[in-house]
Amino acid sequence: MTTSEVVRPLPQPTLASADFWSAGADGELRIARCDDCSTYMHPPLPTCRSCRSINVTMTPVSGRAVVVGFTVNSQHWLPSFPPPYVVAIVALEEDDGARLMTNIVNCEPEAVAIGMRVRVLFEKAEEVYLPLFEPDPDAGPELGPIPAQRDVAAALRPMASSKKFEDDVALTGVGQSRVGRRLMVDPLSLTVEASLKAIEDAGLTIDEIDGLATYPGNAPAGMSEGGVMAVEEALQIRPTWVNGGGETPGQIGSIMAAMLAVSAGLCRHVLCFRTVWQGSYSAMTRSGAWKVGNERATGMMEWRAPFGAVSAANWIACNASNYFHTYGGGRETLGHIAINARKNAMLNPEAVYRDPMTMDDYMSARMVTSPFGLFDCDVPVDGAIAVIVSAAETVKDRPKPAVFVEAVGTQIMERLSWDQDTLTHLPQTLGPSAHLWSRTSLTPEDVDVAQLYDGFTFNCLSYLEALGFCELGGAKDFIDEGRGIALDGRLPLNTHGGQLSAGRLHGYGFVREAMLQLRGEATGRQVAGAQVAAVAAGGGVPSGVMLLRGA
Repeated sequence: MTTSEVVRPLPQPTLASADFWSAGADGELRIARCDDCSTYMHPPLPTCRSCRSINVTMTPVSGRAVVVGFTVNSQHWLPSFPPPYVVAIVALEEDDGARLMTNIVNCEPEAVAIGMRVRVLFEKAEEVYLPLFEPDPDAGPELGPIPAQRDVAAALRPMASSKKFEDDVALTGVGQSRVGRRLMVDPLSLTVEASLKAIEDAGLTIDEIDGLATYPGNAPAGMSEGGVMAVEEALQIRPTWVNGGGETPGQIGSIMAAMLAVSAGLCRHVLCFRTVWQGSYSAMTRSGAWKVGNERATGMMEWRAPFGAVSAANWIACNASNYFHTYGGGRETLGHIAINARKNAMLNPEAVYRDPMTMDDYMSARMVTSPFGLFDCDVPVDGAIAVIVSAAETVKDRPKPAVFVEAVGTQIMERLSWDQDTLTHLPQTLGPSAHLWSRTSLTPEDVDVAQLYDGFTFNCLSYLEALGFCELGGAKDFIDEGRGIALDGRLPLNTHGGQLSAGRLHGYGFVREAMLQLRGEATGRQVAGAQVAAVAAGGGVPSGVMLLRGA
């Protein structure tokens, strides 16, 4: 990629970041540094990430760094940012805990490697100086150091109380709306459809529902139906408690919040719901029926969009590259996850994609962003799922077997960042997984079926290892060319087809499938004797996990 070909989305400098984006005017890269302990941090923070000092200043650095994760992007996400180009995470020479997402330029994409030593150069766009990196001509032939994986479990907190709120609740109903690639249906109507099915499934009436919980609330870009307010207007429930927001332990954090409300006595039956209409939204934006603005990048996209890293596929692919560098292996391991999902989807009449898939099909599919090809990525759909969280003492009155929550994993042990901490795995898988097992006497060996978030195949691989089903770096042998995760394998995985083949219902689909399996209702794909299910949701930060058990 030559920089002259690119018209980049520009960042919106903030009161905190303006000095960073203007620093290149004199050719020097400046990074926030603690004056007391000399720790560097990026993006800029008002307090030191190590000693919590408030004496932080923007300080010149050498501009030399090491590539610690990268992906060759092949997808044309942006009209004026032609692929292929390299998105990389580089760790600064001064402090490998301070990393920048950037582009590697002035070399062929195939020449980029983990450990490559690079140096900064700046591209000016209006008032912004964008730090890009190129191979360092003064570096020797030796590769640079790669940050070691932290022992995040050292931060594990003991249980705050011997009383577990999980024991006070049960999942008593579940419902799913129509699901399709482009239904062109009002998303609120999908939410209502799923909600009414879940209420009926629990043997309740609308008047008995006294709480509402959702993720992420009223959100743009096909990510919700409008949140609690829209659903309350549609159903007129008159709840005593509501909750909606995106900063929860993954999408299923909304279910965990409902559990807390029921345990506290605020409610007895909470309707939890998740709706997406990304398929229709994409079609409408392409046709021009839905107008999209062209504003400057803000929030976390301030640090990603200028470098063409506009998709989680790019960010997570950088971690996947670090994983394969650290532990070995390659795309075939990811391919077996995708093929297993498709095999299971073929047994699920509700799945979006049910055609057979071979390893040749997987390997020959177009690349999106290395190491991810088309079949490593989940499928945007329109659809809604609703789950009823009830007080445990009401279970005897329900028409179907309840599903109980054995434990949740919610603790944050890693930095809430896509690139500043964990590199070997999907961020925020290691911490919540360790927390889960601290809240139960059960072990990974007790799990009969796993429903693990697969927004990308690497997410699923990360959860397999983080949850202790195999050691770190052991996924290839555990998967065993698909035999280990098959319906009759040691750990049946994503038995409905996951988001890779059944469709991206954003976390809630895994809860529904776990409930069906534990109730013995997964017709055609039922795992014999399934009594314990692990569920993981969150394709990044933050994330959460749950352990469910049958009645």
